[in-house]
Amino acid sequence: MSEAERGLRLMAVHAHPDDESSKGAATLAKYAADGVRVLVVSCTGGERGDILNKSFTLGDEPLAEVRRREMAEAARILGVEHAWLGFEDSGYHEGPPDTWDLPSGSFAALDPESETEALVALMRDFRPHVVVTYDEEGGYPHPDHIRTHVISVAAFDAAADPDMFPNAGDAWQPLKLYYHGGFSLRRLEAIDEAMLAHNGTSPFKAWIDRMRATGRPDRSEKITTRIDVTDFLDVRDAALKAHATQIDPEDGHWFAIPHEVEAAVWGTDDYELVRSLVDSSVPEDDLFAGITERVNAT
Repeated sequence: MSEAERGLRLMAVHAHPDDESSKGAATLAKYAADGVRVLVVSCTGGERGDILNKSFTLGDEPLAEVRRREMAEAARILGVEHAWLGFEDSGYHEGPPDTWDLPSGSFAALDPESETEALVALMRDFRPHVVVTYDEEGGYPHPDHIRTHVISVAAFDAAADPDMFPNAGDAWQPLKLYYHGGFSLRRLEAIDEAMLAHNGTSPFKAWIDRMRATGRPDRSEKITTRIDVTDFLDVRDAALKAHATQIDPEDGHWFAIPHEVEAAVWGTDDYELVRSLVDSSVPEDDLFAGITERVNAT
């Protein structure tokens, strides 16, 4: 029986277009290639994002429209479905959260209940078995990433409660909730060491120094699930490059690692299992561990 016949479904909830390509893209492509239905949700349109690719010229077209087109191309490359949650980018803000001057009406400035309801409606419509999102720090302290965490966790429970948001569709209970492991300090250090051994240079020292300077604990010990994505690194890179306003194809951070080096030293996307309503033991090598059997039995 194929994965499509089993009806497995994965929802990845992200803050902005391009986040899906820089965080777990190879995992999404792998599951999509196996026949799993994968839905990427972008909570905002990235309207207040900067153009990070110095070689990109915007012209007269609004940035929001360009980013919508980039997102459509990245979704095509990854082989996934995509939905906009419909909220406005809050912009990046330095300093502690209590000092942020959030734009009125932006995603992180609104009442999270209305945003949770919008996500619950998508969950009840798509009916995912697995939901992937950010940890409580948003992966990094961007207000939209933190708000994405807040509403994703709330929606995971609310989607199953028919008394919550009764106008948002029939109740549905996702079975597992994961946080992205991302580029942990341990991972970056391993890749940095491998790059130095490979060709004597590495672009990651400054990144590692910045991570150490934050004083935030490395979440490596929390990783429960590692997905082998060595066959999908090229797809991930292509999806990243589709976001031309954000990603310089010559950027050393994203594309300096030869795939054979990356595959040898750290060929997995990593996740933290935070909620499970099925029996599965950790460590895992499959986001659907404990789910596939249950879906097959129904």
